[in-house]
Amino acid sequence: MNNPDHGIAGFRLTEHTWMTELGNWIDAISPDGRRAGALLFDPKIVGLPGVRDRVVQAVMTDQRLVLAGLSGLIPVADVVAAGEQVWLLTAQAVSPTLADLLAAGPVDPGGAASVLVETAQTLLALHSAGVTHGSVHPGTVVVTSEGVSLLSERGLSDAIRARVSPRERDAAGWASLARGLGASAGRQAPEVAALFERAANTAGTLGLAAARDLLVNERGTLPGGRISREALASAARGRSAFAQAPAYGGASAAPPVLPPNRDEGDIVTLLHVPGRSAGPVQFGPGVGTRPQQNRQETEAERIWRAGRDEAATVHRPGGRADKVARARRRRTILSAVVFAIVMAGAVLAWLKLGTGPDLAVTSVNVVAPKKTQGCDRAVVITGTVVTNGAAGEITYEWRKNLDKEIVKGTLRTQADKTSYTVPLRWTLRGRSNVKATATLRILTPGPVRSDKATFSYKC
Repeated sequence: MNNPDHGIAGFRLTEHTWMTELGNWIDAISPDGRRAGALLFDPKIVGLPGVRDRVVQAVMTDQRLVLAGLSGLIPVADVVAAGEQVWLLTAQAVSPTLADLLAAGPVDPGGAASVLVETAQTLLALHSAGVTHGSVHPGTVVVTSEGVSLLSERGLSDAIRARVSPRERDAAGWASLARGLGASAGRQAPEVAALFERAANTAGTLGLAAARDLLVNERGTLPGGRISREALASAARGRSAFAQAPAYGGASAAPPVLPPNRDEGDIVTLLHVPGRSAGPVQFGPGVGTRPQQNRQETEAERIWRAGRDEAATVHRPGGRADKVARARRRRTILSAVVFAIVMAGAVLAWLKLGTGPDLAVTSVNVVAPKKTQGCDRAVVITGTVVTNGAAGEITYEWRKNLDKEIVKGTLRTQADKTSYTVPLRWTLRGRSNVKATATLRILTPGPVRSDKATFSYKC
């Protein structure tokens, strides 16, 4: 299987392979000469009842999300079965991973921040679509030769375990990424490690959006004061298992000559007609799609099925169906790669340009009454928050020294307004003679700022 002359469904397999909990990943070359990936599922796992159907469902969900405009995932070209083997084929290289880069040495702080911001953005988009990743760790973060961070294996870990991961699992996985990258940079840049640790804590308490914004707002802490992919891209190219395939259609970039495809036997696609049952659509001699009983096939499905029947018949080298299948696969892969490049550019533009000045808190001031407060008095403590005049959201909390109550709040700021009042009403009762202290802490945007004031209570 590791012989480079071997292939599956037109994908040429290289000798670079590594094991994961799902099975055996292999760097591959797509039919049009691009870097790609192939995952041969562990037969002991994919053969368990329901696993194959759940894997297919997860992949089809990803494809619908990508078609709807979601970026940040490794695009899947197909899921096929060859005898007892089940393969997942990707239209994008699946190496190097962040784990590969960390194993080679510290990751550039600007690049590490880019990884965290982009993966957080992808996870937030998944959550907005009603799904989760389920297995976020350095081995599922792929770094492209341009330094773009993409997530692989979305939903597959959940599929083999018959579970649905909550969003908190993704946030915890992302926080672990942040801490790992912080530890990598800690010796050379302790301030970066501290920033990543705060981001990890923020992800657990306030969510991924707040953690992402913290990194973007405090990018001045990074060397050079910006989030950058240059060093990350260079490291990714240096860790590539084989030379980057030339761009399709370039002036001097003819695709490499691949060895003739062998007769791979019966190969069936497991991605089925939209709207049908979760079972696979099979192709081959005497086997056709089976429409649901008592259900009229729509015109769109008839056209879709006719195209799939023509392209996904049993592989026989040199036949007309073989040529049609190759042409269709090339168009699919080309479209997926172009889409990924366009979305990567959009993310880069968002990182560089943004939508305006980042919200920043410049000062916090807390004032309490100077006079001693009498019995059963409601005391108003006033906090004043001064910003740089940008629009955004401030999260804060009030803490009181006489009890454990924490009063949390959110403040929406407006463009061109810089000063905001945050009051705390504190009612003291009973006979006592104490000093009461109220502390206002601004949590986001960071860094955390605070101020406190004290008043006397006598009854």
